[in-house]
Amino acid sequence: MNLHILKVGGKVIDDLALLQPILEAFLQKEGQKIIVHGGGKKASELSEKLGIPVQMVNGRRITDAAALEVATMVYAGLFNKQIVALLQSIGGNAIGLSGADGNVILAHQRPVKEIDYGFVGDLDEVNAQAIHRLLSAEFIPVFCAITHNGQGQLLNTNADTIASSLATAMSKLYDVKLYLCLDKNGVLSNADDDNSVIPRINAADYARYKEEGVVYAGMLPKLDNAFDALAQGVKEVIICGPESVVQGGGTIIYAN
Repeated sequence: MNLHILKVGGKVIDDLALLQPILEAFLQKEGQKIIVHGGGKKASELSEKLGIPVQMVNGRRITDAAALEVATMVYAGLFNKQIVALLQSIGGNAIGLSGADGNVILAHQRPVKEIDYGFVGDLDEVNAQAIHRLLSAEFIPVFCAITHNGQGQLLNTNADTIASSLATAMSKLYDVKLYLCLDKNGVLSNADDDNSVIPRINAADYARYKEEGVVYAGMLPKLDNAFDALAQGVKEVIICGPESVVQGGGTIIYAN
């Protein structure tokens, strides 16, 4: 059976009018569905309003105790329930989850090396059978970017990593397609030209694009996650933008 996993973030989840047609198109895909979302921009905005400093190192968020509270409020609260409510309104019977709910995603706090990231989680385990039971009951699980360590500690975890790890775990039970929905229309050959979408990228292409500086910065971990998922049994990974989910297109990532 097919399973489609959609990760949404960036401006998409800040604008329900933009998100709705994406979810409507996603619901039309044949098979079971899972949605994963982030919410970093809104978390930063709320932190600033509350007088909590936003700490970033190389684009990665430092999550101290106060920042974790904000992330949990925004990810597991506001955005998660907005997406669930929107799905219900368009015919998708959704259930909102963090990694702690049903003990579905376990993580550990990232060890301190050169940088102390605070309460940031690196994934250990996904309970595929528990998620399978939700899918079999015709629910659409909606996962936020909050996990836990099994000992009472919540952790802030990268949403792309959660999506990739879910796809990998569920690929033992389903034919999985993973969609990483960005602000851009896909992987671009020219970062200043939204129409310069590269239609297909394999591992050799990726190595060349990195060396030539075509792909860089935040796109690198997304592509790393994509190739890791393919290596571990995911059928297909598509990096796409809002229009691509609705109309088709984007960048297909393939192993060979």
